[in-house]
Amino acid sequence: MSKELGYVLVTPYTLRKSRTGGVLGRLLSTTGLDLVAARMFGPSEELVRRHAELVRNEDEVWPEIREVLSEYITREFAPTEDGQVHRVLMLLFEGDNAVRKLRDAIGGFEDSVESADTIRGTFGDYIKANDGTITYFEPAVLAAPTAEIAAKTLELWSEFSAADGGILDNAIRLADEEDVQKTLVIIKPDNFTFPSSRPGNIMDIFSRSGLRLIGAKLLRMSLAEALEFYGPVQPVLREKLGGMAVERACKVLNEEFGFEMPAEVTDALAGSLGPCFGDHQFYSIMNFMTGQWAPDISADDTIAEGKVRCMTLVYAGENAVEKIRGILGPTDPSKAAPGSVRKEFGTDIMVNAAHASDSPENALREIGILKVEEDTIKRWYERYYA
Repeated sequence: MSKELGYVLVTPYTLRKSRTGGVLGRLLSTTGLDLVAARMFGPSEELVRRHAELVRNEDEVWPEIREVLSEYITREFAPTEDGQVHRVLMLLFEGDNAVRKLRDAIGGFEDSVESADTIRGTFGDYIKANDGTITYFEPAVLAAPTAEIAAKTLELWSEFSAADGGILDNAIRLADEEDVQKTLVIIKPDNFTFPSSRPGNIMDIFSRSGLRLIGAKLLRMSLAEALEFYGPVQPVLREKLGGMAVERACKVLNEEFGFEMPAEVTDALAGSLGPCFGDHQFYSIMNFMTGQWAPDISADDTIAEGKVRCMTLVYAGENAVEKIRGILGPTDPSKAAPGSVRKEFGTDIMVNAAHASDSPENALREIGILKVEEDTIKRWYERYYA
């Protein structure tokens, strides 16, 4: 079988109700597909008009729902009269029969009547009156019924991805708030080693913050990005872990030779072993985040994409940094409070599920390093359809 590229659009309603994590978890755990891109959109009037028109004119779209769905897109996706945009999250999945697998996991519009085994059955609504007229319609997510429609829709959204996508500072219910902070979250690579609901479950926990998700990007961190991102940590590791390494080494030497190590030995170890141990730990962090061992990679190859995936999320709102770090928990999962992200999903101080910025200033620095604003939708579209 040949691989396909499929998409899911998470609706503004689903994002407002903080159901995004549940949707993502269901998609990852039930389809077995690879999540390859994520981007937040604030669709413009033109994008909304053309998408609604595409739906209205597609014979493959269920006839009874065609006009209702087109009207829904026009009403719910378009910006307000004063220019504030509604958030729509686009997720791209790759794999065999991706379009069909996504369609099966999402389910039909009428699944919401009595079913809970599909995404629409759990998160959507499709309510009819006794005479058969639709009285309430909320599909939760949108996806293509066929590979042909998927290609057309991706072509349209990739055309607008640079202009309408990125980090949405003008999102509805956010633009009028004062003292808005941004903060960065990284859902780390250990959550993507195999298809599971873990990334979505972690998003669910962060949704307790009441903050707005205004940016998202699926990332394979390069060594160059990791070095810039974690660079300030290296001298700290050299200092803190170096002393511990010297202490442990002297203890072993004392036991082996039967006498206390003199000052000149400990000083020599402090100048050699200490920094080496700190650097080894630093390279281990880089390896965890990129899938590459930095000393083995040439300088020219450090800008290439890494070998492992992580997901970057930008949250915004009052006291965003403090709220997210409180939900995340301390670096050591064993010291984290029950219900925190790291207590629930962390293993040790490095494999600890997620990262969050520790100050508003660092958040802006980290968002810039990882280029969360960058458009990856068009790149994936062109890879398949150029």
